[in-house]
Amino acid sequence: MKTTNQGVISAWKIGLSARNSRGTLYTDGERLYSYQLHVGTRLKSGATVLGDFTAGADGYHSQTTSCHIGLAKREGVDLVMHPMVWSTSPMSRERPTCQPSVRINMETQF
Repeated sequence: MKTTNQGVISAWKIGLSARNSRGTLYTDGERLYSYQLHVGTRLKSGATVLGDFTAGADGYHSQTTSCHIGLAKREGVDLVMHPMVWSTSPMSRERPTCQPSVRINMETQF
């Protein structure tokens, strides 16, 4: 579906595909792209995770990408990652393999 930048972010958050009129911000419902840069992932749980590709996080890619990231942050995402953390995270890969749950063994001795 063709929509506004805000519409693309909203579609991504609920798992729908969308793109803006210029094709610079788009989603397949799981991954969010600014130009061809993979900037966000929606997990199977519905949680949204975003790489902070802005100058403030030392992850500047372009002014337009910074605007896309800023809009996604304002629309509310569940987790924003520093670009260096994002690039090493399974969530930045084409198909994330991690599960959003964490198990803690309370019997572990520290």
